[in-house]
Amino acid sequence: MGLKEIFEKIANNNLNFTILDAIDILLVAMAIYGLLKLTSKTRASQVLKGLGIFLVLAQVCKLIGLSAMSWALNMLIDSGVMISVIIFQPEIRRALEHVGRNKFFSMVAGSEVQDYSREIEEIERAVLDMSKHKVGALIVFENKTGLNDVIESGHVVDARITSELLENIFFHNAPLHDGAMIIKGNRIVAAGCFLPLSDNRNLSSELGTRHRAALGISEISDAQVLVVSEETGVISLAHEGTLTRYLDIKALHELLEGIYHVRERSSKRIGGKVWNKNG
Repeated sequence: MGLKEIFEKIANNNLNFTILDAIDILLVAMAIYGLLKLTSKTRASQVLKGLGIFLVLAQVCKLIGLSAMSWALNMLIDSGVMISVIIFQPEIRRALEHVGRNKFFSMVAGSEVQDYSREIEEIERAVLDMSKHKVGALIVFENKTGLNDVIESGHVVDARITSELLENIFFHNAPLHDGAMIIKGNRIVAAGCFLPLSDNRNLSSELGTRHRAALGISEISDAQVLVVSEETGVISLAHEGTLTRYLDIKALHELLEGIYHVRERSSKRIGGKVWNKNG
C-alpha cells in the first residue's frame, strides 16, 4: 500500500469528523501534555516518550494492514504500562500529589491563618545556634503531603516548639540526634525519624547522609527540609528535589516566614548556592 492509498484511507475515515471529536482530541492532547510536564526531568518522562512512539507505530501498522506487527506492539505497550507503574511508582506518586496540591483544591478546602511568629523565632534561634556550634540537624516541615509513614519510623514527641527542645534533641550523642525531626504547624510531631535517601548521582561528594535524606523526602513530597551540617555548620534547604546551600540569617528568616505565613513564597528563590536534582 502506497502513501496515496494511506492518505485516502485516512480521509475516508474522517468524513464524519465532528466538533465533539475535536474536543475529544484536544482533551487527550492536554492530558498528555500535562503528564509530560508533571514527569519532566524524571526517569518516567523518557519511558512515556518511548511508549508514545510505540503507540503511534502500532496505529500506523494497523492502518496500513500490518496486523501481526500491530498486535505485537500493542502487547508491548500493555506490558510496558504495567511495568512502568511498578518501576516508577515514586515519580507517579509525586505527580499525583502535585495535582492534589493544585491551588484550585486548596481554595476549595480553605485555609486558616494563624500567627506563628513565636515558632519562627524559636526555630530561627535554634538553627543559628546549632550552625554556630556545628551541631548536625535535620528538620522536616510537613505541608499538604502527609508524612505518617515517616513519623511512624521515629518517636512521637507532640510538643510545643522551643529552641531549647530543638537543640536538646539534636545535641551530639542524644538518643534522637541522628534522625529527622517532623514539624507540623506549631508542634514538634516526632523525632529520630528515618527518611528515604535520594539516589541522585550528581550530588557533590561533600554532601553527607543528612543532605541526601533531606533531598530524598523532598523528592516524594512537598515538605521543606532544613539541614545543618555537622562538619561545616552550613544551613541548607531541600525542597522539590532541589538543595539550596549557604543560607544566611536573612534567607533563613524569609524561608520560615514563607513556610508559616505565605506558602506561595516558598517557591521564591532563596539566596544561596543551588544544587538541583539534575546536578
